[in-house]
Amino acid sequence: MTDFSYQLYCSRKFGPLSKTLEMVAGYGYTQVEGYGALYKDAAAVEELKSLLGANNLTMPSGHFGLDQLEDDPDGVLAIARDLGITDVFCPHLAPDQRPADAAGYVAFGERLQAAGKPYRDAGLSFGWHNHAFEFEALPDGSMPLERMFEGGPDLKWEADVAWVARGGADALAWIRKEAARITAVHIKDIAREGEKADEDGWADIGEGTLDWPALMAEIRNTRAHLFVMEHDNPSDDDRFARVSIAAAQAL
Repeated sequence: MTDFSYQLYCSRKFGPLSKTLEMVAGYGYTQVEGYGALYKDAAAVEELKSLLGANNLTMPSGHFGLDQLEDDPDGVLAIARDLGITDVFCPHLAPDQRPADAAGYVAFGERLQAAGKPYRDAGLSFGWHNHAFEFEALPDGSMPLERMFEGGPDLKWEADVAWVARGGADALAWIRKEAARITAVHIKDIAREGEKADEDGWADIGEGTLDWPALMAEIRNTRAHLFVMEHDNPSDDDRFARVSIAAAQAL
């Protein structure tokens, strides 16, 4: 049976954290994925650790901003040790920091490669979590993600499949192409055109347009060991958590 994780960012507008963790544990999640605001200081980390234990949840993966990853590796490693994080992901690059060409993205991949060294040396997995911009063709016709991986040969990939699709790319093809890099997957869905405008066009798993049975069958051929449910802007996190894990368990 697959252990499903829940990206706690989904519930950032709801909470409190204690209620969120009780909710996801009650619906059968065994893992959660963290993000920066949850470990903003030592007190927050200690509270999170305590609440995870109280709800029999683990946190094998976490998102950390690039500045923190580069500027404070010792701090990130301490957080990872405290919370049991084994897979560290850099989740985003702001629009004003994105390169304009292939060479720039190769250089960015090299930067990520260097940023990941302290974590790899400590025995952790280090990788990138995508959005849509990585699949918008560069002037030479290549994709930013392939250039990033060219510069970062040891980078793992947390494949956010719905963002791949939103970027206009073939998610199945990318899963096949980068199967050896994929260690984690964000499971999310895209609403039908004109629906869920109040949720930024995202949908609960199984209620959108993505062919998740086919996608999951292909994902099983990768090295993915983390399956993280995510919705970037649910109007009801309880509904999303409940509906989505039921759909995922049926895949």
